[in-house]
Amino acid sequence: MINIVYTPNFLHQYKKLSLSLREEIKEKVELFRSDPRHPFLKTHKLSGKFDGLFSFSVNYVYRIVFMYDSKDTVALLSVGDHDVYKA
Repeated sequence: MINIVYTPNFLHQYKKLSLSLREEIKEKVELFRSDPRHPFLKTHKLSGKFDGLFSFSVNYVYRIVFMYDSKDTVALLSVGDHDVYKA
């Protein structure tokens, strides 16, 4: 099972979202914690200015960007629609 660290930026973005979306995010984070490669998440490596970072899908619109702190620990960096990649 993966350990999750929430960065201040992630928490700031998360708090701005609707209650229903926050619940969906919690469900997907728990799914990620138990199986980071679950097909529903569409986990993938990012490239370009985000080289070394990864992303998984919350739904068709929202994504979570993360990085591995260690083999078993992940830091959630940001959450949002595709604009999250413009950071």
